[in-house]
Amino acid sequence: MKCFKRLIMRHIKTQLPPSLEPLQSAYHPNRFTDDAITTTLHLALTHLNNKDSYVGMLFIDFSSAFNTIIPQDLIEKLSLLGLNTFL
Repeated sequence: MKCFKRLIMRHIKTQLPPSLEPLQSAYHPNRFTDDAITTTLHLALTHLNNKDSYVGMLFIDFSSAFNTIIPQDLIEKLSLLGLNTFL
């Protein structure tokens, strides 16, 4: 399964547009969930340095959300992104 995952990731990475959001952690080498959390907290704390400011945050745990992927929906989403859906 790990070999299959690597093949899929390699394929997706070659198809990604160069305009991929720079703050996005997924599909970037050497970026992890911790990086996204650290960046978010840094931005929030920096904003809170301003007088009379506040920050609202919502954290949602999607850890098991990807265990229920509907293949046809995934293919449609990849197609909308302009990615080749034939693997």
